[in-house]
Amino acid sequence: MNTQSESFISSFFKMEAAGGILLICSALLAIVCANTFLHEYYKLFLSTPVAITIGTFNIAKPLLLWINDGLMAIFFFLVGLELKRELLEGELSDKRNIILPGIGAIGGMLVPALIYVYFNYDDPVAVKGWAIPAATDIAFALGVLSLLGSRVPVTLKVFLTSLAIFDDIGAILIIAFFYTSKISMAALIAVAICIPILTMMNRANVISKSPYILIGIIMWAAMLKSGVHATLAGVLLAMFIPMRSKEFPKLSPLKTLEHDLHSIVAFFVLPVFAFANAGLNLRGISAEQVLHDVPIGIALGLFIGKLVGIFGLCGLAIKMNMTQLPKGMNWASLFGTAALCGIGFTMSLFVGSLAFEETGVNLLFDERLGIIIGSLASGILGYLVLAKSLPKVAPVAK
Repeated sequence: MNTQSESFISSFFKMEAAGGILLICSALLAIVCANTFLHEYYKLFLSTPVAITIGTFNIAKPLLLWINDGLMAIFFFLVGLELKRELLEGELSDKRNIILPGIGAIGGMLVPALIYVYFNYDDPVAVKGWAIPAATDIAFALGVLSLLGSRVPVTLKVFLTSLAIFDDIGAILIIAFFYTSKISMAALIAVAICIPILTMMNRANVISKSPYILIGIIMWAAMLKSGVHATLAGVLLAMFIPMRSKEFPKLSPLKTLEHDLHSIVAFFVLPVFAFANAGLNLRGISAEQVLHDVPIGIALGLFIGKLVGIFGLCGLAIKMNMTQLPKGMNWASLFGTAALCGIGFTMSLFVGSLAFEETGVNLLFDERLGIIIGSLASGILGYLVLAKSLPKVAPVAK
């Protein structure tokens, strides 16, 4: 590899939009594999059995579920770290910065879910997907936003990121309460035993990452066996990572871990997940399948529900003087940002995999159709509105 190629690759990975671009490429590659002669190899690859056995303890799953249950636990661990940092030292540590994105997140989850339920309330299988359009893919949304470069005010990025954090909290709670299978009390007891151990480590100012990761793996395995979705172990573990070292106040184990994981998640975990889950077979898809209530409910939930829910509730809160628009933002940029939140992609695919993984019947629909259509339409609308409404030159810092 020559110096010019190395320079290009290095420059690419430093781009703010690099993660989003890689996600798009991974999704497109999956669709290519699912619709060409590679279809059987793609299917065989994802169904490859992978097992870990230690004595009588055994975890045996196809590769697809290792990706969804294992790799995505790392993603949720990063989400937990970001959430803790934002609450302790970030934008969310100031209560004034919580109101607007918090209200927006509530509207952005509630309205899409209601739209989906409106279309699917009479189908007991389909209605399980009610939370699919309630999700926002922050990596994709920020990727689209970065295409506008320095024209985007910092306050808009902060608002979008804060809203996405509340959205992630909602997704975590939804997964915990609504997408769990039969509960194993023995496995939950094992999870409960890990909590005081992590608490003691935190209070003893243990700053080494290895003990936390070891207990986290044990907790993840127990959570997997408990029936509560294993990815929640990542969020739980993040809450016990020390924010600061008592002996060395400038050292932040949490920020160090967050920094180390960011590239891994952006350039490996999420692209691999997208490749494994976005392989939609378009051959033989009929108008009846496209217009099925499930993809229609998801697409409209993402495209209209997110926009109406976020822009509507935020606008109402501002008009009622509960809060105000962040500096540098106007009504048009708020509208465009709300539209961008309709990019559900990764998180919607994840919730979809949970909603329909154990139906036990051959589904007459593919929820991924609605996710792709709704996310694509939202991304285009959000970009066009922001490109029109943002200043033509970068705002001058004062």
